[in-house]
Amino acid sequence: MAILKVIEWTDDSSNTLVYKVDTKNNVIKRGSALTVRESQVAIFCDKGRMADVFLPGYYKLETDSLPVLTKLLSWKYGFESPFKSDIYFVNTKQFTGQKWGTANPIIVRDADYGAVRVRGFGSYSFRVKDAFKFMTELSGTNSTFLTQDITDHIRSILVMGISDAIGESGIPILDMAGNLMELSATVKKSLTPKFESMGLGLETFTFESFSMPPELEKALDETTKLGMMRRNMDVYTQMAQADALREAAKNPGMAGSAMGAGIGMGMGMGMGSMFAGMAGGMAPAGGAAAGGAAAGGKHCVHCGAALGASAKFCPECGKPVEETCPKCGAKLSGKGKFCPECGAKVR
Repeated sequence: MAILKVIEWTDDSSNTLVYKVDTKNNVIKRGSALTVRESQVAIFCDKGRMADVFLPGYYKLETDSLPVLTKLLSWKYGFESPFKSDIYFVNTKQFTGQKWGTANPIIVRDADYGAVRVRGFGSYSFRVKDAFKFMTELSGTNSTFLTQDITDHIRSILVMGISDAIGESGIPILDMAGNLMELSATVKKSLTPKFESMGLGLETFTFESFSMPPELEKALDETTKLGMMRRNMDVYTQMAQADALREAAKNPGMAGSAMGAGIGMGMGMGMGSMFAGMAGGMAPAGGAAAGGAAAGGKHCVHCGAALGASAKFCPECGKPVEETCPKCGAKLSGKGKFCPECGAKVR
């Protein structure tokens, strides 16, 4: 049998949580040295029973340094040399960059959209905080224990905490992206006791993204598009009117069709106002009275020419706008030949 003079573990992996020293053909002698490096804990076991725990440091194996194992082995007179024992090294460093994701969608009740299925993705990091409890609860007497051996179990615990946190938060689906830090802190706080019961510590937990079903994302995109159009409807209307007028100017024969299209789109009133403004601005030099007539609707009782709203004489025939009876002075209207008051002939 070989003698283990120096017991140590040089970890060259990035995913080993527990490493068992090969003592199949080896024994431990009084005065053997134990080296426990930083981010390691060493545990001596007897027939599967956890005994002495060694924190980082350098130890000479004597009776005083192995009190629990001495009692388990019933060494009445102190350290008996040589002896056999199972020796485990537990890695206590922080394992970072562990990914998590919801294998199945989480159903969330949203105030705006009702029951919605969402998926979450992110990362977390953990470490072994209590090696004795971790070995007792999870690792047992496995010769090696890797992060892959526990991540599935951790992921199921995380999804449970995530579902509770999202359901209790009351945050609308559309606002979740802006509250990822708050949700992460809530999940970490709620799951810390669960991890500690396994001898683990949940060091960090982060939400990276949320995703919704494709059909809901498409519906939200359409809603957003329509909302933007409603807020800028006047701009779109003016652009359409300008396009219609531009096309009509290129082809006069299409002007009527362009106007019909504008009316069909609910823009006829706006286009009519534009044409009215243009017509008022392009009135001929000698047609001031005609423009006023269009506004007032008056005509000369003698020649029928259009009159302005304040015109007193006709610009065409020069006669007074309000004709009176030469005999009784009564106001005449229309083109009658006799006065309606005295019957005198006026034409």
